[in-house]
Amino acid sequence: TNDYSVPVAYGHQDVWVRGYVDEVVIGCRGEIIARHSRCWEREDVVFDPLHYLPLIERKINSLDQAAPLQGWDLPQDFATLRRLMEARMGKHGRREYVQVLRLMESFELADLHAAVKQALQLGAIGFDAVKHLILCRVERRPPRLDLSIYPYLPRATVEKTSAKAYMHLLRGAEAEDAAA
Repeated sequence: TNDYSVPVAYGHQDVWVRGYVDEVVIGCRGEIIARHSRCWEREDVVFDPLHYLPLIERKINSLDQAAPLQGWDLPQDFATLRRLMEARMGKHGRREYVQVLRLMESFELADLHAAVKQALQLGAIGFDAVKHLILCRVERRPPRLDLSIYPYLPRATVEKTSAKAYMHLLRGAEAEDAAA
């Protein structure tokens, strides 16, 4: 016999289990709550890391020691995001990182990875930014990030350039060419 995980919301509740040749389906009341590939080992524990993220979000110091997350192979961009979030926001950054991981409860890993990669490129390091970017990706609309709610991000301002200043630059280049 093996142990298979269920979402923490269903912990300590009666569940039903159906074992098939290639998968195990677990349900509670009338709904399916978990599916796992069948494990043919004996006395093994099969985890789905997503099942444990709500608990880890509440007990954030367990993030590095949680057995269900051991061996979870995520793209390197996720580790980069975590490092930056923790460097900028400390413990709160760790919690936001788990919130980013929880987006996999609703979105595919490929879409989330693309949003994380885009957030890193934009320097928009935070859960809200990643969530916004993944929603824009799924809804196929261009992102419009309001960075005013992130006071720790560096500010960038782009001044309007007047045509007069541009013409001055051109004349300066012409004068340098004539002198050479």
